[in-house]
Amino acid sequence: MTHRDNVLWLQCWRDHRTEFTQIATNPLLIRFWPSLNLAKGSRVFVPLCGRSLDMLWLAQQGHDVIGVEISPIAVRAFFKDNKLTATRRKLGQFTLWQHGRLQILCGDYFALTKNLLGRIDTVYDHAALTALPEDLRHAYVANLSRIVPNNAPIFLLTTEDTDSCASPSLALGIDNEINALYAESFAITLAHVESVFEPNPESPEAPPIRVEFKVYQLVAKPLLGDTLGVA
Repeated sequence: MTHRDNVLWLQCWRDHRTEFTQIATNPLLIRFWPSLNLAKGSRVFVPLCGRSLDMLWLAQQGHDVIGVEISPIAVRAFFKDNKLTATRRKLGQFTLWQHGRLQILCGDYFALTKNLLGRIDTVYDHAALTALPEDLRHAYVANLSRIVPNNAPIFLLTTEDTDSCASPSLALGIDNEINALYAESFAITLAHVESVFEPNPESPEAPPIRVEFKVYQLVAKPLLGDTLGVA
C-alpha cells in the first residue's frame, strides 16, 4: 500500500473500527475449499489476513498457514482472541508470529519477498484484492506473482455491492476486473455466485442493498515451454 493507505488501515485498528472482521469461518470457504483436493501439509498463503478466523479452519484441515498483516493490533488480537500462545521473532522488516501450523508475518505486504515467504502451495484471498483501492490492485497482483510460484492456484472470494456505481469497475462488475488482472496467466473459473439483501449501512430506513458473494478458482496456465514439451 502507499504510506497514506497504510496509515489509514493502521488507524482503523487503533480506533477499533473493525466491523469488517469475521465472527465465524466463511461458509463459502468450508463449502468449496475441498474441491481443490490439496494434500495435508500444503502451505497456504493468506494475504492481508487481519485476524481472519478462516486461518484457524485451514490449519484444522491439516494445512500450514501463513498470513501477512500490517497491523500488530490485528495480529495480537488474532492470537489472543483464539487463546493461542505465539512465539515472535524478527525477519527483516517483519515480525513473524507463530503457533503450531499458524504463522503471520506482521509488516507491509508490498515489502514481502519470495525468500521471506518461503514455499507456497496455494493462495487464499478472502477479499484482500477488493479491499484495496483500485489503483493498487495491479501492484497487488504483480507482487503476488513475484512472491508465489506461478503454479500455485488461487482461491479467491469477493464481496460486491451490486447497487453501487461509485466507480466504473464496480458498475461493470468485479468479473471484468478479475479477468483484466489475472486472465493472462490464469484460467479463471467462477465457481459460485450468491446474492443476499443486507440492511443499508447509511440508513435503516433506506431500501436494503443487494450484495453478491463470489467464489473464483484460478489455475495457472501452462507456460509456452510446457505446452511444447520443452524441458
